[in-house]
Parts: sequence; structure tokens; C-alpha cells
Amino acid sequence: MIEQSAFPVEPWHVRETRLELDLLAQSESLFALSNGHIGLRGNLDEGEPYGIPGTYLNSFYEVRPLPYAEAGYGYPESGQTVVNVTNGKLIRLLVDDAPFDVRYGQLLAHERVLDLRAGTLTRTAEWVSPAGRRIRVRSTRLVSFTQRAVAAIEYVVEAVDGPVRLIAQSELVANEPSPPRSADPRVAAVLEDALVALEQDAHDNRAELMHRTRASGLLMAAGMDHVVEAPGPVSVETRATADWARSTFVCTLEPGQRLRIVKLLAYGWSNLRSRPALRDQVAAALTGARQTGFEDLLAEQRTYLDEFWDGADVRVEGEPEMQQAVRFGLFHVLQAGGRAERRCLPAKGLTGPGYDGHTFWDTEAYVLPVLTYTQPQAAADALRWRHATLGLARERAATLGLRGAAFPWRTIRGQECSGYWPAGTAAFHINADIAAAVTRYRSATGDDELEAEIGLELLVETARLWMSLGHHDAEGVWHVAGVTGPDEYTAIVNDNVFTNLAAAHNLRSAADAAHRHPGLASSLGVTAEETAAWRDAADAVHIPYDAGLRVHQQCAGFTRLPEWDFEAHRDAYPLLLHAPYFDLYRRQVIKQADLLLAQHWFGHHFGDEDKARNVDYYERRTVRDSSLSACIQAVTAAEVGHLELAHDYAYEAALIDLRDINHDSREGLHIASLAGVWTALVAGFGGLRNDDGVLCFSPQLPEGITRLGFTVRWRGLRIGVEVEHGQATYTLRDGADSSLVFRHDGDEVTVTTGKPVIRRISTRTPILPRPPQPPGREPGRRRASERSSGGD
Repeated sequence: MIEQSAFPVEPWHVRETRLELDLLAQSESLFALSNGHIGLRGNLDEGEPYGIPGTYLNSFYEVRPLPYAEAGYGYPESGQTVVNVTNGKLIRLLVDDAPFDVRYGQLLAHERVLDLRAGTLTRTAEWVSPAGRRIRVRSTRLVSFTQRAVAAIEYVVEAVDGPVRLIAQSELVANEPSPPRSADPRVAAVLEDALVALEQDAHDNRAELMHRTRASGLLMAAGMDHVVEAPGPVSVETRATADWARSTFVCTLEPGQRLRIVKLLAYGWSNLRSRPALRDQVAAALTGARQTGFEDLLAEQRTYLDEFWDGADVRVEGEPEMQQAVRFGLFHVLQAGGRAERRCLPAKGLTGPGYDGHTFWDTEAYVLPVLTYTQPQAAADALRWRHATLGLARERAATLGLRGAAFPWRTIRGQECSGYWPAGTAAFHINADIAAAVTRYRSATGDDELEAEIGLELLVETARLWMSLGHHDAEGVWHVAGVTGPDEYTAIVNDNVFTNLAAAHNLRSAADAAHRHPGLASSLGVTAEETAAWRDAADAVHIPYDAGLRVHQQCAGFTRLPEWDFEAHRDAYPLLLHAPYFDLYRRQVIKQADLLLAQHWFGHHFGDEDKARNVDYYERRTVRDSSLSACIQAVTAAEVGHLELAHDYAYEAALIDLRDINHDSREGLHIASLAGVWTALVAGFGGLRNDDGVLCFSPQLPEGITRLGFTVRWRGLRIGVEVEHGQATYTLRDGADSSLVFRHDGDEVTVTTGKPVIRRISTRTPILPRPPQPPGREPGRRRASERSSGGD
């Protein structure tokens, strides 16, 4: 795990106080910079040593075959893997004739800082070469939110105690070799020499390279330009070959003198535009960045982030680690989706190659709720991307013998890339998750235009899918058989509660939207008979319930399955790597919150006692082998009054990458879990709910948090919420004479601009005692505290 001593807790920074070579890959993920279009892993400027080199362009992928020992009808034939594109981060440095390499000579000091307000990664190092030459190096790196195609690096070298001759080599390198990868099936496939060289150009301080992928045929271009300052003359040479370009700068410094290089980078890719058009786009971006200048790029970045934080910041008093973590999470959620602009939002963002760079249902279920309430235009663009893949989803549904659209379980471009159909194709709930994201966006923003533009069609086609999947039995009850819910350890089941409730919500939402847009609905072939059938199915949906145990069944018959022997497997997590899926599927063991997610999303279907008993029952069987689980368990535990348990789960979700809790952050960050920290705090302790278009809060804090503050965007307004023990204060921040009606603890409240409203918080007493978890799977915070006090 990453120790706090190397990464101290600060409210607005992630600071690495010393360089730990065995944590390079993890720190590269933590320090990754992105704007949703370009992603740069936090590799050292000189490129070596490294954990995993990585430069990514959103949705730029290569096709690879999906081999099967026994193929079957409808199996996807090919997969898609994100490509490590041309690396522009490299600036190699020679001091006299010695390469600056932290593994040689003497590294006197080394620090890196991710500044969450400035949107920069800075690095400072003091180094003595094997020959005794001492230098200081400071670099500042950014990926611009305002100039989407641009990244920039300021690299400054200072001679300390004697004259030095410096040679700086700034490079573009394509087809970088990658290190050997883990055998874990979740990691990305290795692609070697994925890029075919097309064009290269070098002149003055500038160079461009253009490549295409071998199989997918995508074009990309990368360019670099430089501004160089030194007290004396600087010799410059720029060259380019098929897979690399290099600008070399040579100068001599006296003690106290500095060489400053500003490296400007531009990236673009397309599957439609011509080579000249793409080349000119990159050249124009470089020219624009050069005209802006590095200082103004920094100023633009700060202004963009100031506006973001003004409407998105979460303030946590009494819990410094949580304060740092929620801001770190929000920053990386913004980096994943802020300027993605109709591209997918990968599960790892653009921080690493994990999951092959694929997007999953995580986007709509975990990331878009955060963006909807903090950066709604980014959420709208993500939904537009899904709509852009609707044709492929229709083709997939037809292949499966279904109507409507079947969106892929995992993909980059829109085709299904999961070769394991029980957890992939059968997890049809992703279609209802997309529909839920559409309705959530409209409800929270009041934007009917997006519904007319793309939302109605998404709702209609997913509703049609459910009607061809579900069926009415002889008593008129509507069932969905043979599907996989969010819990991937319980596959191919009947009447998964989350799936059924999500499908019913999808059907009702489609009928309501068709009623709001009758002309558009008619053009899609929607009839009154069809919408009536949707409503009938939604009203008759089956929700399995065990009357003897008085709990909802995750799926039909779940509570009658054999129990899992948790004690025998307490040291064998994640279970999917230590037990056959066959055995997992037939027992009561849960990978991630499933029934509890249904309880969070569709809470009005569950009474207070039902919620308490469900939490008690499923807590004992959920092993959290998925990073998607802890934040949802935090919300549901808080709702039933287990505030300290909720705090433990929120802490685990928050520290998943900052402390590398799952030991897999080297492959990239867990963007959904980072988004889930916001959900755990704002929905869990702030009690945020969207109840059929009504904004609701039901706040309550655990003992360790003394004050919680956050802002949500609601229909063009921002409402600030400050929660203390015993009371909550609501402030409307926009408009001279605006007002907003919402609910606090079930009571209707009206707040107007400039007139904060204070309400008392009702105490939520748990109906049942705090439930235990499976042996060895207690939340991370409690386990750490037990270890520190001498416990197991």
C-alpha cells in the first residue's frame, strides 16, 4: 500500500515527498493529467525509470481478435484496446556527459505535487551527477481544459555550484515498448508496434509525426514546439524519423544560471478526416498555444478550475484524509469527462491501460450522477456519445434476436467487446442505466432540449429491448428471466431486483417522454398501444421477496441458495481469481452491492424496515471484490442509521487509489469509486435524493465529520448545503430574486437568493444493530484501526 508518510494529507494537493521506485506505477496513475481528450500518465520527464509508460487519446484504439476455445452464435469476434500513442512528455537531460537519471549519481531531493486548483503537476529535484555536477530541475506540466488539443511542459534546469554543459533532448516517440504485464484478466492486452508511420516533419523548434493504427485504421497526429530561454547562446537541432522526432538544445550555464524550455504539445485523431486536415489541426493548435504562452495557459487552467470548484467542491471538516480524497476524486472525474466531448468515459479515465481502456455501465451509474449535479454539460456530452452508438446497439439487439437496442457491456467505440457473455451480454441492465442517466439529467437540469435531441430515442429503443426480454406470466405478473444484475457473482438469474426495477423505470420514463414529445415519438413509430404496454409491464413487474426472512431476494430464489463458506476463503480475495465461477454462481456470495443499489436508486419501493433488514442481510454476504461497492454500501448504511459503518465505507472508497487499497492502482485509477466518494458524502451523509423531480435532502453526520458542505446544480441554480450535527443550512447562490422549493427530512422548504434557511436535523435511530461483514472483508478504516490497537 502507499504509505501516508510518502504522500502527506493536504486539502488541495497530492504531494509525493520522496521518490519510491517500487511505487512508480501507482504514482504515475495518481499524477496523471487529462482533459477527457488527452491523457498523460505521471511518468518522470526523462522517461526512465518508469512503471507503465502511457499517453492516451480518448477512444483511440486498436482492434484485436477475441479467441474462443468453443465459439457460439452472437459471440463478439473482436475486442478493442486503447493505444499508448506518441509520447510527447519526454525531455532527456545530459549534464556534461552524464544522463540525468534518478537511479545514478545522488538524488538529494525529489518532490512532485498535483495541484487540484491549478490543474498542474510540478516536480522539483536536486541531483549530483556521478562526476559531481550539481543541478536543480523544476518542471510544470498541464493538459489544458481550455485548449482541448494542447498539453504543455515548462522545464527549468539550474546550475548550482559550478559551470555545467547541458544537453536537453525533447522528443516525440511512437511505439514505445511496454513492460511485461500482469496475468490478471482485468488488465489491458499488450499491443506492440500498433502505430504505422505515415508522415513526419521537422523544422526549427517544431516537429510533427502522423500515424495510423494497423487494424482499426484510425489516424492520429502529434506535434511539439518549443520556446527556449538561456543567458547565453543555445544550439538547436531538430530531426524526425518514422517513429520519433527530437529537438536537441545545447548550452553552458554558470552557477545560478538557468535553462528554461517550454514544450508545447498538440494531439489530434480521427476516423473521418483526411491526413492534411488532421496535420493542419495539430499545427494550428501548436500555433495557438505558442501565441497564448505558458503563463496564460496556466491562468486559463486556473480560471476554468476556479469555476468548477465554485460549483462542485465538497468541504469535509474533522476528516482531513476524506477532504483530500473527495477533491482528488472530483478532479479526476472532471479530467475523465470535462472535455471528452462525445467520446466515452473509460473506467480508468485516461490514467492507465486497465480494462483495455473500456467504458462500462460505471459511466452512467456512478460518474454521470456526479457530472449531472456539478458539470451538467459534460454529462450531456456523455449521453450524446451513447446516442452516437445507437445504430451499433440496434445491430447487437438484432443479432441477439431482440427488438430495440442492446448497448454493450464493455466497449470503446460502441461494439460489444466482452467475450464472457454471462457477465457481459447477459447484464442487460446497462440499457436501463443509460435510460436512468437520461431521466436524471432532464430532471436535475430542466433541459427538455436534450431529451428531444437524443434522450427520447434512447428511452424508446431501450424500452423496446425490455419488452422483448420480459414476459407476463399466467397471472399477469411481468418477469425478466436469464439475466445478470450488477452482482457478477450471481449470473443468469430470473427477476434480479435491480434489473427489474430499472427496467420498469425505463419503461415508464419512455412512455412519459413519448407523451411530452408526441410528434417525435410518432416519427419513431411509437403508438398509444405501445406506450400502454410499457406502462402495463412496469406496473406488473415482479419483485422477489422472502416472507419468512422478511428480506427482498436479490433475484428469484437467492435466499434459498447454499451459503458460501466465507471462513475457508478469508485469505482468497478477490474470489474470481481463487474460485470457479460455477461455484460462485450457485451460492449466496455477492461481489458488489446489487440489491442495495436497487434500494438506493429506487428507494420508494422499499419501506424503512425493509431497508434495514436488507442491509443487515446483504452486508453479511457482500465481499466487495469490486471497487463499485463501498460507496453504495456507504449510502445504504447511512440511510438506515449505521453512520459509523457508512463512514468506514466512504473512507474505503475515498482511499482506494491514494492508498492503493486494492493493490491495482498501477493500471489506472478507479474513476467510478472516486466519483462514488461524492455520492457517499452528498447522497449518504447529505441525504441527496431526486424524488420524481423533487430535490430532497435528509442529512446526518457520523461522529468523525464535524461539518459537511457541498453545492449541487439544480435547474440552472446552485444550492449550497452546510450540514452540522443537529442542523443544516441551505443557501441559494444564483439569481437576484430566485427561489427554489425542495424537501428537508420530508418537509417542503422554500429558499430564496440571499436568505439562507436553517432546519433542524432529525435523529435517525437504527432499527437493527450494526451488521457484520464476511470474515476478512470488514471496511478498510475499521480494519486499520483494529491493527493499530493490536487487533487482527
